[in-house]
Formats: sequence, C-alpha cells, structure tokens
Amino acid sequence: MTVKEALAKWEEKTGESVSEAKEIKLYDQSPPIEKMDTSLSVLTNCEKLSLSTNCIEKINNLNGLKNLRILSLGRNNIKDLGGLEAVGDTLEQLWISYNLIEKLKGIQCMTNLKVLYMSNNLVKEWNEFMRLAELPCLLDLVFFGNPLQEKYSAEGTWMDEALKRLPQLKNLDGTSVIKQEEDEGDGDI
Repeated sequence: MTVKEALAKWEEKTGESVSEAKEIKLYDQSPPIEKMDTSLSVLTNCEKLSLSTNCIEKINNLNGLKNLRILSLGRNNIKDLGGLEAVGDTLEQLWISYNLIEKLKGIQCMTNLKVLYMSNNLVKEWNEFMRLAELPCLLDLVFFGNPLQEKYSAEGTWMDEALKRLPQLKNLDGTSVIKQEEDEGDGDI
C-alpha cells in the first residue's frame, strides 16, 4: 500500500482532513506501507505520525512536516537514520525500536530530541552509541536488545558504562536514573 492510499483510507475512516489533523495513525497497514513517499508532505499540521509495523526501509519525504514532534517507526525494516534532517529542529520523540539500525549517523541533526526508543536494533559499537552524546536535549533512552547493551548487561556494567557516556539521561531502558549530588562541602555534618 502507498502512503497516499493509506491517507485516503485514514480520511475515510476518521472523517478528518489529513492536512489539518494533528495526529495520524498509519500503523499496521494491510498490505503494509513500503515507502515513505511524497504524499507525506500534505501533513503540514501533524504533530504525531505513526508508521510503525509496516515494511518501510528508508526514512524520507518528511520535508512538509514542519510541526512534527513525535515520529513512530517501530517494527519496520529501517537500516539507517538518514532522512531525519527535515524534522531535526522540531522532533522531540523518535520511536524506532525493532528495526535493522546498526549505525547512528544522521542522529546529530535532532537538536530537540528528548526521547529515543530504539530497542532491538543492531548497534554493536560504543563509537556509534557516542553519537547520542551530540543530542543536547536527550533525557530518555531505551536501548535494550542491541548487541552493545546485551554484551555489557551480561557483564553487569551496562548502566554504568552508558551513563558515563550520556550523563544527562534521566531514564535509561525504562529505569529512572537517580544521580547522587556531590557534597558541596558547606561544613554541615
């Protein structure tokens, strides 16, 4: 199914106009959506777009989505994060678990990203994980199920190693991160 067909089906089902809607749900289409085509450009007011559980291989054609804050692309066949530049200034949450992502090149354009759910992908290397340090607003990260996380969890050092590299996180893999405030040395006992 094309995005254009899915959008027409969505309008018919909801009675809303896709160009005016703030939330569009195109997840689990039958047959599945395979490409993020130019039809997405009509979603000018969309703040939350769900395209999860389809067969999308590549992120693209997000140029018209100037108000997009949440993008859900979990359970697809996405291999890289290229194509996010168009929403780099507005996107606050990216849900991209259960894909085929090994490299995080392209993530650095996400200047307002606060939440990244990317469990069950293929990231193996710390140098790829370190690209997340370039995200100034990132507070909540779900990364379990990646080979890197699995290796260090088996050794019992995942949380410490990950937080050493991303000290700004408030939540990691669903666990609230409580940082001990260092004693200011003000003389009180």
